[in-house]
Amino acid sequence: MESQFYQINILKLLLKWKTHLAVIVVAAIVLSAIFSGPFFITPKYKSFAIVYPANTSPYSDESETEQMLQVMQSREIIDSVINKFDLAEHYDIDESYEYFYTTMMYEWSQNVSIGKTPYEGVEIDVMDEDPQIAADIVNAIIDFYNMKIKSMHEAKFHEVVTMYRRSLTKKNFYIDSLENRFRELSVKYGLLDYESQSREVSRGYLGTVDGASRINKKEVDKMKQNIEDKGGEAILLKELIENEAGAYTKLKQEYEKACMDYDRQFSYTNVVTKPYAADKKASPVRWLIVVISALAAFFISFIVILVLENYKGMSKKA
Repeated sequence: MESQFYQINILKLLLKWKTHLAVIVVAAIVLSAIFSGPFFITPKYKSFAIVYPANTSPYSDESETEQMLQVMQSREIIDSVINKFDLAEHYDIDESYEYFYTTMMYEWSQNVSIGKTPYEGVEIDVMDEDPQIAADIVNAIIDFYNMKIKSMHEAKFHEVVTMYRRSLTKKNFYIDSLENRFRELSVKYGLLDYESQSREVSRGYLGTVDGASRINKKEVDKMKQNIEDKGGEAILLKELIENEAGAYTKLKQEYEKACMDYDRQFSYTNVVTKPYAADKKASPVRWLIVVISALAAFFISFIVILVLENYKGMSKKA
């Protein structure tokens, strides 16, 4: 019964103050419609893009998408976009203002949003008074991201190319030193082909060569002595030269691959949804402002009425 009593009282109050409440609600609707208009609130247009990382590898435990977020939200890219579009003037922020950068970052956070989608993509949302500038800022963020990743890759592969170039220089110098020593043994000691020369010296020394009577024993003895003294070194040098030449070839292949990585012209984003200049404003949503204002005006007014009626009731009892 008590609950029904309060319901009847509330219904009576609504009927009693219906005119006042209607006037207040209508006034709230009219005022909110006026003050949410373009004269008081500048309309903003939204442009967005959905992109996926490409031709990158993650650092540490980060995914490629998380890495893309980190780079796109970096101060370098933000500053590049701000400078390209002169957003200080666009947002009407005085550069001599003491808290200029803090204010600029606040405006940026209010107009630019970069977040992860449920499907491991990255969505870039930009709001601006000019729909074309909004689309251009989205494209600029993507372009600066590509340039940043490219510069990071070039720096990394430049180190790799430099390392391989140093290794090739050292390897080439070492092979040259081996070849010079082998050439010295060939010229000074006549050691050209150890196996064939050893075989021929043995035949000459044993007199098994046709026309053995014409064998120059002195030269045979000299060659035999050279083979005994320097033959082992010649064999070692020949094997080293062959091994180092193979290692040099493999190293050069790695060097050429690093040069290709360094010189590659890749895009580091796959743009799934391209940004465009919107033809309809995204904010403010006037109907929502009007509805919320009307409801707020009604409930506040009704609470005030309840307080006044309660106060009157207490005054009568007193």
